[in-house]
Amino acid sequence: MEPILESVMNKKSSIPQSDQIVIQPLNSADYDNWLVLWNAYLTFYKTSLPLETSQYTWQKLLDNSMPIFGFGAHKNGLLVGIVHTVLHPNTWNNTDVCYLEDLYVAESIRNSGIGQTLIKHVYTFAKSKNCNRVYWVTQEENTTARKLYDKLSTLTDMVQYRHNL
Repeated sequence: MEPILESVMNKKSSIPQSDQIVIQPLNSADYDNWLVLWNAYLTFYKTSLPLETSQYTWQKLLDNSMPIFGFGAHKNGLLVGIVHTVLHPNTWNNTDVCYLEDLYVAESIRNSGIGQTLIKHVYTFAKSKNCNRVYWVTQEENTTARKLYDKLSTLTDMVQYRHNL
């Protein structure tokens, strides 16, 4: 388990213990635990970002004028999962689409339904924003996540190409 999350989860709390997951928009109080999860997500994908980039990402997630949104899964009052989405126009429809850009659940509580709950929350959110679809990409060898994705969505035959600038 991530050190900060482990220390928080192991502390005795006056908060009633519950297995209920609460999904809500990320807010400024979530920053420290978000950063832990964000860095664990980056590590999972064998990459890293300068702290300034992560801080800028955080600012965009909280900026209501940006079409970037972040949601957190809270268990027993602790942020244990995150999802980031980007709404954008497209050329094939008259409504926006929702790109699910990042999804991460603390390693210690995976396979407990939190990832599925976050994805379903994105579906509800995108529908409320009049989007016509939600889409995302993942690594081909991410078989654990792909088993979940296969239950919740349709695998397309599209292949992503990229040219970094």
